[in-house]
Amino acid sequence: MHEGPHPVDAPPHLSLGQRLLLSLPTLRHTPREDRAPLGERFRSLVLKPRDPDAPPATPVRSGPRTEETVEGELRSADDKERIIGLIAAPFAAAIGLLVTGTLISHDPAATLANGALNPRHVSVSLYHDLTLVTLALAVLMLGFAWFRKRLFLGIVTALYGLTIFNLHYWGFGVPFIMAAAWLLVRSYRLQRELREARGDLPVRGGGNRAVALAGRPGANKRYTPPTPTRRALPARREKEPRPG
Repeated sequence: MHEGPHPVDAPPHLSLGQRLLLSLPTLRHTPREDRAPLGERFRSLVLKPRDPDAPPATPVRSGPRTEETVEGELRSADDKERIIGLIAAPFAAAIGLLVTGTLISHDPAATLANGALNPRHVSVSLYHDLTLVTLALAVLMLGFAWFRKRLFLGIVTALYGLTIFNLHYWGFGVPFIMAAAWLLVRSYRLQRELREARGDLPVRGGGNRAVALAGRPGANKRYTPPTPTRRALPARREKEPRPG
């Protein structure tokens, strides 16, 4: 029986292990210049992608900004502040669980060896309440960061940092306190800048004062000198005629 010619271009039969080995270089080899940094990939995942044709987000300021610009920036946190809150919230939840779990495991016994009450013992239900408080603060931190509420995010972050700090875990509490201080200082500066733009406060720096007050109505420059008051002069005594 005559067999037909074998196809020349037919691919050889490969086993499952050979196909897996052939696919490994494709999965492993990725040009480094084509991969975006981790921070940029996380930013594009949680934030709205920026329009490449849009003007730069932080233009160079040559003078005081307008009231509408400062008010919009005060109302909504920027991308950096939002990312800080989104990253800090999961760590806050994990640290809260870790700290309360450690406190529960190292909690002394309720009674001493002689049967007396141990003054160093803390009720486990109190630690459970503390766990709920730390988780609630972490959820609020995540929510305020998601909705770009800078002032509330700073307040909640400060409360969480002080809570962990008072539990004598300073290494976990200090970073949250520092982040909260940074957020609150930024909020304070924007509020002051808004009051300066509205004219409620004097503008800091003499060079920019004329620019800030350019749109405000000028004061009346008419000058009326005060009327001089005449002092009462003492009456002269008449010269009396000398005798003889």
